[in-house]
Amino acid sequence: MKAAFEHVDFGRDCSVRVYHRRLARIPFEWHHHPEYELTLTMNSQGKRYIGDCVASYGADDLVLVPPHLPHTWASNRSIDAAHPQVAIVVWFDGAWLRRLADVCPEYNGLCDLLRRAACGLAFEHGAGSRMREHLDRLLSDKPRERLQAALDVLDLLSELPATPLASPSAFAARAGAPTGHEPDRINRVLALIETQFAHPLRLSALAKASGLSERSLTRHFTQHLGESVGHYVTRVRIGHACRMLTDTHAPISVIATRSGFPNVANFNRQFKAAKDMTPVEFRQQFALARRAEDEMSPALTERSPSLQRRRKEADGKRSSQPSRAGPRSA
Repeated sequence: MKAAFEHVDFGRDCSVRVYHRRLARIPFEWHHHPEYELTLTMNSQGKRYIGDCVASYGADDLVLVPPHLPHTWASNRSIDAAHPQVAIVVWFDGAWLRRLADVCPEYNGLCDLLRRAACGLAFEHGAGSRMREHLDRLLSDKPRERLQAALDVLDLLSELPATPLASPSAFAARAGAPTGHEPDRINRVLALIETQFAHPLRLSALAKASGLSERSLTRHFTQHLGESVGHYVTRVRIGHACRMLTDTHAPISVIATRSGFPNVANFNRQFKAAKDMTPVEFRQQFALARRAEDEMSPALTERSPSLQRRRKEADGKRSSQPSRAGPRSA
């Protein structure tokens, strides 16, 4: 199941797009885009799919998704059935945010936030409530006020704990690629893992590539990435396997081999330890969600309300200024 590409239209002279989405149910819409996405989901409960991470979510769920990492939320039931489900979505380009941090040291924390978000982040309980305090400004009719509100929220989140979501290399190579924020020696190891994960990887070979001893590599790797070399390699392999499970119909044995596992039994064991389900169950999760959505999908001539794509030139018209319940750009 290939993720659909979403074009995010920021509007003229705007650097942030804010989308106020209200609906009875959140459909399964597996997609990706080149922008960062911060999503606050309110009065909603269901499952969210961020790369290869499948998890249940509830009230005031707050997640930051990096560029090109496929994702979707899916919910058929509001927490309060008398009111619609609400999602506040903020899209932005990380390039200008990094430039801002370069010239304004007050925003140095934003670079660290983007680095932490390489595999997606789910913020601790309570972060969503703190973002809600900024909603009036985020939904303002004034672009500058929306921009300032978005910066304030991101600056706030840069100081809060959050849990990484997807595995490195899950669905998008850049999720596990060197970020430039680790020392050059560690980046060389990451690059080698990224290209050679399907083959046996010995610590001695990785240490040689880094120019460090095995002991020093182990220490520096854990210091900069927060996990051991072996655990990281396994997560990269699991991430690649998840991509094949959702994007292809390849047999489990083929996926195991191409992901660097010595045999199917080892693959099944390590996959279940990492995902709390077997590879077959993981594939079924996506297939069932997709099938359920297809059965409820509108006609092909109707556009999904969440994927704002370029209008065809023949339309000859641009979207009118949205109401408070519609998308806003800043």
